[in-house]
Amino acid sequence: MPGPFIFTIGTALLIIILVILFFTFIPVGLWITAYFSGVKIGITTLIGMRLRRVVPSRIVNPLIKATKAGLDIGVDKLEAHYLAGGNVNTLVDALIAAQRANIPLNFERAAAIDLAGRNVLEAVQVSVNPKVIETPQISAVAKNGIEVIVKARVTVRANIERLVGGAGEETIIARVGEGIVTTVGSSASHSDVLENPDSISQTVLEKGLDSGTAFEILSIDIADVDVARNIGAKLQTDQAEADKRKAQAKAEERRAMAVAREQEMLAEVQAMKAKVVEAEAKVPLALAKALEDGKIGVMDYYHMKNILADTDMRSSISKLVDEDKKEN
Repeated sequence: MPGPFIFTIGTALLIIILVILFFTFIPVGLWITAYFSGVKIGITTLIGMRLRRVVPSRIVNPLIKATKAGLDIGVDKLEAHYLAGGNVNTLVDALIAAQRANIPLNFERAAAIDLAGRNVLEAVQVSVNPKVIETPQISAVAKNGIEVIVKARVTVRANIERLVGGAGEETIIARVGEGIVTTVGSSASHSDVLENPDSISQTVLEKGLDSGTAFEILSIDIADVDVARNIGAKLQTDQAEADKRKAQAKAEERRAMAVAREQEMLAEVQAMKAKVVEAEAKVPLALAKALEDGKIGVMDYYHMKNILADTDMRSSISKLVDEDKKEN
């Protein structure tokens, strides 16, 4: 009795395990759902997806949505898109949305857009419902030197045909910013910009800034215009300050040269005084030599001394008279 009983339990467990493995590997429930949803897909196809490491639910569920929406998409196409790294569910949603909005979008183009890294569903939505792109604050300077800060809102619509290879929002913002700077820069005064900001949007819109991009620009609206700095006056002030520093540098150079010349002249005067002192030191020796040699007499010597004393007295008197005149 124990032997057959154990064998029966083991057989039952084996059967249960095999059944579990069968339903795990073969998505019978998914096949039943697809069958009653009108999607004709064979059980062998689902087994093949398992063998190709494809999650069947990520193919069958979008296929059910496409079938219910009236789209004729083959299983092989969806599986190939999945294996290529695309988002099958988003792709099908985009095709359904495009069909409802009467936008010409076939499977191949939608798959190319999705594999290019763009959100194909969002692109279809933006094509139906235009998107508003707000630019950052753009600084521009009018001809009179006044800086103007402009902020714009760009309404764009996705261009399905140019989504692959077309430039994105960053390019639109950059081109609009360049157009605003050019338009404000060509204005004679900042007052013209403040009085008629629509002229900026009209001029920029006429430049065809959406060329080569994934969008079509519908309108450019100036949201805000503010007056900032007086760039012209600031440049003039900076230039004047630079000229002042240059003049000060030249004046300092001239002063340094004058001081050097004065020092040089003082050095020459000192040298001359030194020579005079040296010469005066030789005078007593020369007089003594002349007296010794008999070239001059004693009376001549006293006469010379009297003349020198008289000269010193006259010099002292003239100095006293000059001082009295200055005091009076």
